Amino acid sequence: MAFLDQHPGLGFPVAAGLGLLVGSFLNVVILRLPRKLDWQWRRDAREILEEPEIYDPPPPGIVVESSHCPHCKHKLAWFENIPLVSWLALRGKCRHCKTPISVQYPLVELLTALLVVASVWRFGFGWQGFGASLLSCFLVALSGIDLRTRLLPDQLTLPLMWLGLIASLENLYMVPKAAVLGAIAGYVSLWSVWWLFKQLTGKEGMGHGDFKLLAAIGAWVGLKGVLPTILLSSLVGAIIGSVWLAAKGRDRATPIPFGPYLAVAGWVVFFWGQDLIDAYLRFAGFR
Repeated sequence: MAFLDQHPGLGFPVAAGLGLLVGSFLNVVILRLPRKLDWQWRRDAREILEEPEIYDPPPPGIVVESSHCPHCKHKLAWFENIPLVSWLALRGKCRHCKTPISVQYPLVELLTALLVVASVWRFGFGWQGFGASLLSCFLVALSGIDLRTRLLPDQLTLPLMWLGLIASLENLYMVPKAAVLGAIAGYVSLWSVWWLFKQLTGKEGMGHGDFKLLAAIGAWVGLKGVLPTILLSSLVGAIIGSVWLAAKGRDRATPIPFGPYLAVAGWVVFFWGQDLIDAYLRFAGFR
């Protein structure tokens, strides 16, 4: 780690390469985890309702099954599975059936690489940089799943929260008290909004996964970072959400995933939260 810190000309390309590889895996998580969860939920529901077993083969696993074209099921050769490079070389089409390959694949890979490089640039190549990279990867996966399915799986939000709390034991970013209070404040704040909205309208204004995601972010940004995360995510969500609804011709009752906005805001606050707070205080005349 010290060697990479001293030789960033080598360290940053290594980080980018690892980011591309991890981004390729995140694409698998984004696409396969919701299908696996849905299959498991249907199976559990049949068992609880004591319904007869039916033939329902499990979807492809996340780690074991090799990558393949979702249309023709052609298994990808190693040279067809090089992150970003293969998509560009194949011109965004399956080599076997010529069906267009979703642009999600290169975008997730490139985004992950950029976030990993930003993490080691901001925090170095030690444990802090590794933890920041880990947080970034979790947020990419959660955002991708929420955009596609409006789900924020416990299988990702809860481990992310525990990782933030574990990091605080070594004072990696936060002291334990700040991390625990941040997780509590993150969950309770959005739960309170959900509860009040439901009492007033009889409807659920957001999913429970949003509470858990903000709790996870709170464990990484601490108590002081929760409010900026909420404000920034609400601002970004209001702007982008309004533009999206207008472009699609939808009304305001259309459900919009809030997880990606929380993820973006949480990432920004984690990296530059104190700088943002100081800038606001100077702007408001408190400093």
